[in-house]
Amino acid sequence: MSSATTNTHYNYKVVRQFAVMTVVWGIVGMAVGLLIAIQLVFPDLNFEPYLTFGRLRPLHTNAVIFAFGGSALFATSYYVVQRTCQARLISDGLAAFTFWGWNLVILLAAITLPLGITSSKEYAELEWPIDILITVVWLVYAFVFFGTVMKRKTQHIYVANWFYGAFIVTVALLHVVNSMSVPVTFWKSYSAYSGAMDAMIQWWYGHNAVGFFLTAGFLGMMYYYVPKQAERPVYSYRLSIVHFWALIAIYIWAGPHHLHYTALPDWAQSLGMVMSLVLLAPSWGGMINGVMTLSGAWHKLRTDPVLRFLVVSLSFYGMSTFEGPMMAIKTVNALSHYTDWTIGHVHSGALGWVAMVSIGALYHMIPRLWGRDSMYSIAMVNAHFWLATIGTVLYIAAMWVNGITQGLMWRAVNADGTLTYSFIESVIQSETGYIVRAIGGAFFLAGMVVMLYNVYRTIRAAEPDQAKLAAQMA
Repeated sequence: MSSATTNTHYNYKVVRQFAVMTVVWGIVGMAVGLLIAIQLVFPDLNFEPYLTFGRLRPLHTNAVIFAFGGSALFATSYYVVQRTCQARLISDGLAAFTFWGWNLVILLAAITLPLGITSSKEYAELEWPIDILITVVWLVYAFVFFGTVMKRKTQHIYVANWFYGAFIVTVALLHVVNSMSVPVTFWKSYSAYSGAMDAMIQWWYGHNAVGFFLTAGFLGMMYYYVPKQAERPVYSYRLSIVHFWALIAIYIWAGPHHLHYTALPDWAQSLGMVMSLVLLAPSWGGMINGVMTLSGAWHKLRTDPVLRFLVVSLSFYGMSTFEGPMMAIKTVNALSHYTDWTIGHVHSGALGWVAMVSIGALYHMIPRLWGRDSMYSIAMVNAHFWLATIGTVLYIAAMWVNGITQGLMWRAVNADGTLTYSFIESVIQSETGYIVRAIGGAFFLAGMVVMLYNVYRTIRAAEPDQAKLAAQMA
């Protein structure tokens, strides 16, 4: 341990706060997801007016993306930037503001969305006063992160910080541009854009929220926690830099593939398709770099379930980033669009990549934050791994089968050109898949509950002096 590190007193309080809330919000968001999955099997469980699928579904997406995923990104970015820069966060007060401000945003979302207060824009449903609060919190977050990088005691800026930095800057741009609106009342506004332009900007935002919030930020996580847990250097640091610049240069153009066969000009649809196909190269470059980091350390997978989380997350990342470009091809999209295949694709990334890499990072980080050698129960970590893996596979397999079935039924025609099947027949055919999807979601949620108990016992077992020493020296 270098003298620079031992003499640095890091701010781990805000990291601990965000780490705990990541687990809490994960359970809340996934519980709402399980409820709406069950509602599709048992429609009578839609309780008017606040607990219907239409009102709970945006609550689920906001909770898992911004509450769970966002808290994981705050926690890990604050942890990584301090350790790799060997410098304390530039302002403890502003870091604390980001924690309380972000959780206030989540609380307001949990209140307004079930009430039907929404802009109706995918992943950007929150109304304009909350959008302004998000902007303020995010700008403070950017100041804390980049201010810490500026005061670093190391000459080099580690690659994880490049990915975190790109995620912070791009999400700020996406949020501000897409959320431009004309307020009518305190809780109602209309988009500043109209028609096809509004759709184009929305999916420029929507896909790049996936590309930067749910990809670039979590790749920053991968580039720190995989080498640390494997106790191996990054396989190719040169490849990580190529991966970074290629990813951020290409991802921003892929959004139009969400609007195939719509009023969007055909050239824009084709551009989105081509850039999505090109995106496969940097995506797989990053996946290969992460997996190959285990060279010489594969034997650790037998005994280390935390490393298993991280490596399996990379496998799902590779699979999702192959599937996405494939689904962007117009002829494939003609079959997959509006079907459950899209839902399966989203969740192979959300559960398999985002959630698993976050869980692995938390299991690595939490013992160190509280001065412990390891989690309270490695057996529970192992149980959580299998619950999460089985749950994810059940979920996405059910949605793949449903999606392809729906796509084929919707385009089937009789000899006279009439539709072979009615829409309700495709819904009836999908019921088994919805049951399996709900079972998969229940498995994943059960794993998160196991994690919460394990984290609680780990924190309870920590000695106050150990935790204090960890904050100073870990």
